[in-house]
Amino acid sequence: MNQPKTWSQRFESALDPIVAEFNASIGFDIELIEYDLTGSVAHAKMLAKVGIISPEEAETLVSGLEQIRQEYRQGTFNPGVDAEDVHFAVERRLTELVGDAGKKLHTARSRNDQVGTDTRLYLRDKIQTIRQNVRQFQRALLRLAEQNVETPIPGYTHLQRAQPLSLAHHLLAYFEMFQRDWERLGEVYERVNISPLGSGALAGTTFPIDRHYTAELLGFKQPYRNSLDGVSDRDFAIEFVNAASLIMVHLSRLSEEVILWASQEFNFIQLKDNCSTGSSIMPQKKNPDVPELVRGKTGRVFGHLQGLLVLMKALPLAYNKDLQEDKEALFDTVKTVQGCLQSMTVLFDSGLEFRTERLQTAVAEDFSNATDVADYLAAKGVPFREAYNLVGKVVRTSLAAGKLLKDLTLEEWQDLHPQFEADIYQAIAPKQVISARNSYGGTGFEQVRQALNTAQTLLEN
Repeated sequence: MNQPKTWSQRFESALDPIVAEFNASIGFDIELIEYDLTGSVAHAKMLAKVGIISPEEAETLVSGLEQIRQEYRQGTFNPGVDAEDVHFAVERRLTELVGDAGKKLHTARSRNDQVGTDTRLYLRDKIQTIRQNVRQFQRALLRLAEQNVETPIPGYTHLQRAQPLSLAHHLLAYFEMFQRDWERLGEVYERVNISPLGSGALAGTTFPIDRHYTAELLGFKQPYRNSLDGVSDRDFAIEFVNAASLIMVHLSRLSEEVILWASQEFNFIQLKDNCSTGSSIMPQKKNPDVPELVRGKTGRVFGHLQGLLVLMKALPLAYNKDLQEDKEALFDTVKTVQGCLQSMTVLFDSGLEFRTERLQTAVAEDFSNATDVADYLAAKGVPFREAYNLVGKVVRTSLAAGKLLKDLTLEEWQDLHPQFEADIYQAIAPKQVISARNSYGGTGFEQVRQALNTAQTLLEN
């Protein structure tokens, strides 16, 4: 026998079973139960504070709500489709536990402001957790960077060899991306941390409630100033998924590099067994599963962002049932981003190893020091554009001769321009090429060490 719905007296017959299942959100919004209970405890205390219910009734309600919390944690409270949603499931169980007092909990409250409150409480917690995940990943990047200040790695533009870099500098570029992510999540948190509780269905309530009191009890910065906005706003959810999408962009870019570095063609890193798998038919293979999955899951989060934008684009005020569709996008985004951050942290902590000898060879086997030849001449008074064109010719003739710049004799250098001297060889040595780029924010070793100190300070603060 189906339990009566809170709205059932308006209707003469029950929902069709197919429609009832289609309409129910209990299958996924049970994720919000702890937050629903917390919000309800605050609401009960407020009702007593303003005299809508007695202190004894509030105590009874709070006790019943905490019992439901324990039942859920112990696995004995498992509402089904007949409960429709988490809010009705809690209210129904509360009434079973405490009797008619349970029916008073919903006074001066609607499911519209209730679900908005639950969602914000949930997301507020998850943002803090994800910020911690970001910090943990930054620490993994920083540890690896500290070990590789003077380890060279080819730098690329257009995926063509450009100039050699300090590996630490390369890793710190991602540290900076994730620092922006950490800060961005903090900014989103500020807009999540506003209470819709007390907005009612859309217009507020006739009861003398104290919205500032419930906001204070729940740790919100303030209540929504407009009840219509309070129940219909999902900007905070879109902002969060947008911030999450940028985290995934950064993870995916790094994943792509790891995948390239692990290939036989690059051979810059060795994947360890704890973060890779093999092939079912090719025994020699070691697959970069973690970065490949991160790269794939990035599209999943992008999809949730697009889904939320489309969900909201034509909704008239105030609450509409469409908004039920925001939950699964939020829940899956949280789960996906956390899983990707945690897995990438393991990968960079213990799942890969840079092949330093291969990296040393890589930066010495190309023409990525050509700019330094031009800089060398410019430092001796040759106009840079003239020096640039001269070096272009040098590269062309060297390629034709099958030589690298380091292989040219001093006589050949001086035939090209009389300003070349024996120190040209030191100037184009990979380590010197990297070290010389000591402008603020550059890859020079001195700058990189300062950047490491700055990064450590950011983590400590």
